[in-house]
Amino acid sequence: MTETTDEKGTPPKVRRRPARGTIRLVVAALGLLAVCVLAVTVPVPMVTLGPGPTFNTLDNQDGKPVVDVTGLPTYPTSGHLNMTTVSVTDGLTSFQVLRAWLDPQQQVVPRSAIFPPGQTQQEVDAKNDADFAGSETAAVSAALTYLDLPAQVVVGPDIQGLPVNPVLRPGDRVVSVQGKQIGRISDIRAALAGTTPGGQIPVEIVRGDGAPQAVTVTLIDLGNGQGGLGIAPVARPAGDEKITISLSGVGGPSAGLMFSLAVVDRLTPGELTGGTFIAGTGAIQATGQVMGIAG
Repeated sequence: MTETTDEKGTPPKVRRRPARGTIRLVVAALGLLAVCVLAVTVPVPMVTLGPGPTFNTLDNQDGKPVVDVTGLPTYPTSGHLNMTTVSVTDGLTSFQVLRAWLDPQQQVVPRSAIFPPGQTQQEVDAKNDADFAGSETAAVSAALTYLDLPAQVVVGPDIQGLPVNPVLRPGDRVVSVQGKQIGRISDIRAALAGTTPGGQIPVEIVRGDGAPQAVTVTLIDLGNGQGGLGIAPVARPAGDEKITISLSGVGGPSAGLMFSLAVVDRLTPGELTGGTFIAGTGAIQATGQVMGIAG
């Protein structure tokens, strides 16, 4: 057999092609590297819910009482009535979601469950702030109703799914119903006893800074054969009495229960907590009914 040589008589170098197995291994490694990069850099449409900070509703924040009462007798108290919160973490990568799934203190949910599609972050924040303000109003109303204290009764925000009376507007103060003075939420139910849906009754209201005015209200069917005004009544302190709730950096409706307990503790002798540490959460209606939470 003869061999070819170059001009210097040196046999040429033979270049071997990489084995197919080696090529496949390199491609697989590059693919795995790309997946890993995506897993730690690209956000996925999931968020985590985890334990957030707690706030003592009997204490101060930024130098001010969380629950401040003026014009009403108050009583010293101690202990803790802490409202719990839920921390929401957004912008997660696949790696972070996987790690959260393995953490018993974290719950992974679709992002759309917390941030509705089509809403901006500003809109979500505004709703959370409005819900929190509503929980403060409902807490004061629930406490006044529980303690059976005289109050002003106003028309609260419309509640989704319930009938709404077009004559009465949120913020209207209800002075009397069928000539009966209204100083508690229960007074409305008493004034409507024996009425039926479709009936028309006189209601005296104060709208804004205006003078009292009489309106005719057509009663709405509340589903039990009893006539109703078609409003969500809210009790607030009467006259110069004030109950102010101040807590920054928190949103959503689930603080109402603990706020209402703090108001009751401030306005009654003795310590509701017995000097112990109590933590809890829950939304509350203006009438005192405790509702479920979403977090």
